[in-house]
Amino acid sequence: MISKRIVLHFPHRLVDQPIVYRLVKDYDLNFNILKASVTPQEEGLMVLELSGEEENFKQGIAYLERSGVKIQLLSEDIVRRDEKCTHCGVCVPICPAGAFSIDPQSRKVVFHDDKCIACEICIKICPAHAMEVYF
Repeated sequence: MISKRIVLHFPHRLVDQPIVYRLVKDYDLNFNILKASVTPQEEGLMVLELSGEEENFKQGIAYLERSGVKIQLLSEDIVRRDEKCTHCGVCVPICPAGAFSIDPQSRKVVFHDDKCIACEICIKICPAHAMEVYF
């Protein structure tokens, strides 16, 4: 059994196609959508955790590539450089995964990297540039 987080970038011509359904039906894969932004006539983006037997996983990825879906494996992680963080809290409300919280005792921002879906919104918004992509 294999499980990986991936980002799918759909060109506008595929937005209305049952791509994820085919992964389930044809390749016996399980998925958990972590984030999705799909708008008709525009590019779609979906972050999901995909799991199944290794051979089925490989065949499912090959199907996506043949279909024209751009795939990004989330082999990189988002990290916080604690020495840069000013604990301003800007990241807390904008994180779609809830990977940030305020510690009620210290009033400092806590980063829960296990909840992070690597959407990179925090990197763009952080005024102290404390959030970075780590490969």
